[in-house]
Amino acid sequence: MNLARLLKARATAGRPVRVGLIGAGKFGSMFLSQLRATPGLHLLGIADLSVPRARAALERTGWDVEAALAPSFSEALASGRTMLTEDANALIAADGLDVVVEATGSPAAGAAHALAAIEQGRHVVMVTVEADVLVGPLLAARARDAGVVYSMGYGDQPALVCEMVDWARTCGFNVVCAGKGTKYLPSYHASTPDTIWSLYGLTPEQAAAGGMNAQMFNSFADGTKSSIEMAAIANAADLKAPSDGLLFPPCGVDDLAHILRPHEAGGILEHSGTVETVSSLERDGRPVFRDLRWGVYVVFEAERGASGDYARRCFKEYGVVTDPSGRYTALYRPYHLIGLELGISVASAALRGEPTGVTEHFNADVVAVAKRALKAGETLDGEGGFTVWGKLLPAASSLARGALPIGLAHHVTLNRDVVEGEVIGWADVAIADSPIVRLRRQMEKAFAAPFSPIAE
Repeated sequence: MNLARLLKARATAGRPVRVGLIGAGKFGSMFLSQLRATPGLHLLGIADLSVPRARAALERTGWDVEAALAPSFSEALASGRTMLTEDANALIAADGLDVVVEATGSPAAGAAHALAAIEQGRHVVMVTVEADVLVGPLLAARARDAGVVYSMGYGDQPALVCEMVDWARTCGFNVVCAGKGTKYLPSYHASTPDTIWSLYGLTPEQAAAGGMNAQMFNSFADGTKSSIEMAAIANAADLKAPSDGLLFPPCGVDDLAHILRPHEAGGILEHSGTVETVSSLERDGRPVFRDLRWGVYVVFEAERGASGDYARRCFKEYGVVTDPSGRYTALYRPYHLIGLELGISVASAALRGEPTGVTEHFNADVVAVAKRALKAGETLDGEGGFTVWGKLLPAASSLARGALPIGLAHHVTLNRDVVEGEVIGWADVAIADSPIVRLRRQMEKAFAAPFSPIAE
């Protein structure tokens, strides 16, 4: 990609790429640990609701905090140091800033920060995937109109999968399925912050000592985060969502091309060109052989006809693992390094004007589903909480059902009883008007495709 060379040239010229980080949580901290060691990047500032937390993130990731901090953005710009603030908009407006990294984890805050950054002419790296799934197509369109980059965050699974899909298509292969691995059993959909640590083999005391947030980690277990990440991939890579949610099939790396192929070819997929998450556990709880729990993959196929026949012969000649027909195969990456890899997105946006994955479609949505029987008057607590989990649906199906997006299912009150497993709708909750609600409705109007059951 030549990004390291370009960054080195900027460092030598005394013109580093100036970065502002909003949100100093786990993902932001991982980025901070590598930013410090990357020539050509300058951390102009961090905005966090707690300045002491931002300072602690710097200390935890190896910064000499006393030497690194500046009392103002102007001094930070002049000296190459860093300003800490609780005011995200002040950081976004700071002179000299090139790229905003949005890592708050809040859909409403993420969207607001992205819009402010775009208005100021800053590139945006959207780490908050929840915001991207909720209103990403509209944010990306606003960025294009403003002449700046809106990008997924490299290191997180969606951007890595989009890169693999792009690789396959650039090589002339048809993409059959793409996604990631996770640890999953059907019972996990009912998991709550009170039960989560047993799934990770930890005690609550151990989790607290590690600074681990129960609700955030629960969103990974209960299926919500997988749905969100698969929706992001579908919307950026122009792939389809399964008609009734992710299947989470148990599957190791050697079986990707065998299991993740269409029904007519002997696999489990409704159709080619879809997303799916594979489980590292068999349904009886046994571990899957050579699982892909921490990794990502793409399943692709050779073209039909003479050129495809030749490619299939090449697969065999070079030891490529395929399905029995020799037509389907897969490429996978066993790990993702999350925020440790985020510098790729920052450098790509600033130096090449290119995103590492960008949402251009509204193919998939993530809707709120009741974890248990809920009563009118109860308040939903959103992603990873006690009341709902997020299920992946085709966007057209979600809109036709009037389903409530998981990104808006927080601090809203039910106005009727719902049964366990029921998709909750906009009409089922009392939801106040707000900027993020209006933005979501604008996005739906601009990007929604008509519902077609036959097409699904």
